[in-house]
Amino acid sequence: MPNADMKPGEALGCLLSILDLEELDPNLFRGRSPADGWQRVYGGQVLGQALVAAARTVTEDRPVHSLHGYFLLGGDPRHPIIYQVEHTRDGGSFTTRHVKGIQHGRIMFTMSASFHKAEPGLEHQADMPDVPPPEALPSVSSLMSTMLDELPAGMRDYWRRERPIDMRPVDVSRYLAREARPAKQAIWIKANGQLPDDPKIHDCVLAYASDFTLLDTALIAHGRLLFDRDLQLASLDHALWFHRPFRADDWLLYAQDSPSTAGARGFTRGSFYSRDGRLVASVTQEGLIRILDPTRKSKT
Repeated sequence: MPNADMKPGEALGCLLSILDLEELDPNLFRGRSPADGWQRVYGGQVLGQALVAAARTVTEDRPVHSLHGYFLLGGDPRHPIIYQVEHTRDGGSFTTRHVKGIQHGRIMFTMSASFHKAEPGLEHQADMPDVPPPEALPSVSSLMSTMLDELPAGMRDYWRRERPIDMRPVDVSRYLAREARPAKQAIWIKANGQLPDDPKIHDCVLAYASDFTLLDTALIAHGRLLFDRDLQLASLDHALWFHRPFRADDWLLYAQDSPSTAGARGFTRGSFYSRDGRLVASVTQEGLIRILDPTRKSKT
């Protein structure tokens, strides 16, 4: 499990191990969480594990092209999550699966995923933003190391550890000045080591990483940060579309924006581009952004 003494690459090995679900029965799998000190299971972990469960029930010639998930309850990292897969449809070109994540006898996550046999067709895409290459940018780890004293204890421990995903923000100025600005950001990401060649692993690692910074984008418009103690943040739903083949251990530009925050919810969008400018995946998410009243107990 992740700890402060890990050597480079070991955290990625831990990620791959939690994505390697235990098969209890056909269509029934068990996933575990890393001992990383968080009070709730990270949403990207649940997305990645649920996609693993669904993909294991689909033939190799049908890669995933979309998933839509709802986070219903916060996950308890001390206990395993059971993933139950329902065969919704097996058609001539498309396969659909519905996955329930169950913990303590309650459904805490649901996801529908669609898989499509490859076929030719029309093609176009939005252009990749013009940004500096990842080699010219500091990692988020080095950035956070300058702010450790400002972070809650749990986050301080997290940023001291080796992590499975390397991230390079294009613009770090928002971390240094608390001012409202347009709600958009771009971050280069990749797995912190080499992944197996199986495309399904790359899909699941991308699903895992897609939840890291997305809701944070909505906070930019308000001069706020993820670790502000008076905010309660949680992913509510998450949709991801896979457009073109990619490798999650090569740099991908994650371009994000937030068109709206309202009613204690933030809506965010993201696009993943390969280094050669191909749009490989798109994502949307709505998340809870609640300003805490210190005199009242929070609830979701």
